Amino acid sequence: MKVGAVIITMGNRPEELRALLDSVAKQDGDPVEVVVVGNGSPVPDVPEGVRTVELPENLGIPGGRNVGIAAFGPAGRDVDVLLFLDDDGLLARHDTAELCRAAFAADPELGIISFRIADPETGETQRRHVPRLRASDPMRSSRVTTFLGGANAVRTRVFADAGVLPDEFFYAHEETDLAWRALDAGWMIDYRSDMVLYHPTTAPSRHAVYHRMVARNRVWLARRNLPALLVPVYLGVWLLLTLLRRPSGPALKAWFGGFKEGWTSACGPRRPMRWRTVWRLTRLGRPPVI
Repeated sequence: MKVGAVIITMGNRPEELRALLDSVAKQDGDPVEVVVVGNGSPVPDVPEGVRTVELPENLGIPGGRNVGIAAFGPAGRDVDVLLFLDDDGLLARHDTAELCRAAFAADPELGIISFRIADPETGETQRRHVPRLRASDPMRSSRVTTFLGGANAVRTRVFADAGVLPDEFFYAHEETDLAWRALDAGWMIDYRSDMVLYHPTTAPSRHAVYHRMVARNRVWLARRNLPALLVPVYLGVWLLLTLLRRPSGPALKAWFGGFKEGWTSACGPRRPMRWRTVWRLTRLGRPPVI
């Protein structure tokens, strides 16, 4: 299997980017072809053989990654698998690409693999980085219903069947949007604890824009993908969960602003999933109402 990698950067972490590229270059097996996308910024110096694309404006995370996908041909068809890696991450092992090849070769229904993210200093995996409801044991691999955007591998046939990431989202929930469409197209998703990306522990909720984007895109996610009967149930549950978490006043104000924006702004095409996909999500432990 031919493996490529897409990395988007704002150009502000050149040392971390170089370390990541070195970790990709050290992967066992055939070389991984890499494309680095400068998302509205110049790309720092990269090793010879690494392709670069510099965008005149920041297209957001899904928009930047979609440009990287297209660099490998329509829907990424020039390779079999694409890795998506945060530019301040680092592949912890030399066999990650080979593990991906083996996993996809062994399971023809497997479309997406979500890596485990671990802090490079402590080895800790944050609960939010385990893409399932039962997240207390990050060392347990399992089938899941979504994946981590900056630490994953996607079989490129998924893009041909389900489409690419939603440009409109800019940031937040674009992975779940693709995951739901992939599951509806018949693909499966695995979380693999043995495929590790080192990444410093962060708290994205420290930014007000985080709360706005999370709320807006949550509404968009439901409007685009859920059967009409489930849209108010899903969004009602998330409204309740948000209130129970008792965010600060400014955070809650930003969240409600985003929630309103999600209803009043265009979210892209609506393609509701089939009810058998709802049942598949439920059997996998996460019905699409939470």
